[in-house]
Amino acid sequence: MRNIVTTALLASTLCLAQQYPAPQYPQPQQTQDPQQYPQQQQQPYPQQQYPPQQGQYPQQPVYNPPPPPAQSPQQLQQLVAPIALYPDGLLAQMLTAATYSDQLPDAAGWANQHAYIHGPQLADAIRADNLQFAPSIMALLPFPSTLSYMAQNMGWTQQLGNAVLAQRPEVMDAVQFMRHQAYQYGYLRDPQFGQYERITMDGPAIEIAPVNPGFYYIPYYNPAIVYAPLRPHYGVGAVFSFGGGIQIGAAFAPWGWGAVGFGWGAHSILIDNHPWARTWVNRGAYVHPYAQPFRPVAGPRLEDHHYGRPLPREEHRDERHDR
Repeated sequence: MRNIVTTALLASTLCLAQQYPAPQYPQPQQTQDPQQYPQQQQQPYPQQQYPPQQGQYPQQPVYNPPPPPAQSPQQLQQLVAPIALYPDGLLAQMLTAATYSDQLPDAAGWANQHAYIHGPQLADAIRADNLQFAPSIMALLPFPSTLSYMAQNMGWTQQLGNAVLAQRPEVMDAVQFMRHQAYQYGYLRDPQFGQYERITMDGPAIEIAPVNPGFYYIPYYNPAIVYAPLRPHYGVGAVFSFGGGIQIGAAFAPWGWGAVGFGWGAHSILIDNHPWARTWVNRGAYVHPYAQPFRPVAGPRLEDHHYGRPLPREEHRDERHDR
């Protein structure tokens, strides 16, 4: 009986298997070995130090703006007219100082605060205060009114400084043109002018120097008068006025006063008898070879001198442009 039941169950199972075939599942694909790439040889990276050593990175080029547009001879003549009749030494220092116009306001303030000091005492005060100005600026510290005029007329000073850097020969030619104008009309031959300034001819060039080499007298004048024909009923002697003499001696040699002037034929400004070669291109790096250079110590400016305040012996005026 048991065999009969077993046989029946097997027969039933076969019938169901034929009626419902077994589902066909996809066979899993065999995973292929990954493609073998040739191994690259690893290059060791250089070990960099931190912070990087100086010069490790390429230096970016420094942008040097082009010079301002060139000025015409007539424009340069107008530019130098207020100072063309100054003594050569003072004029040379002013032309070089104009190229450091950003330092002029601070320098003018110091000079005005110490206007009661003169001669070697002033030179000692410059050293004692450890001033950091350019030597061309330091050379004008004995002339407070000159520094004040340059600082107060900054537009004029910057134009002059740019022209000195970019058009030096033309600037010097303009000075000579204006001097010849004043000489032609008789103003430089005026006896009053000759009391303070000595006129000499170096070929076609007119040189102006103090009668007393140790004292500089600044001529005050109106440019609209001295470069034009003499007006009727207007005497030559009323054209110029002079302030008190400013002593410039050996104490100021470190700032180029040992031998200062011009090489007119070569269009050179001579500071310590050496051509001053600062131009528009090298203006950020040029260092003039002063014969006795003054080197301030590192550190802040000091105020360590004590002098009495006598009555000022000269009256600094800027009336030459108002007459």
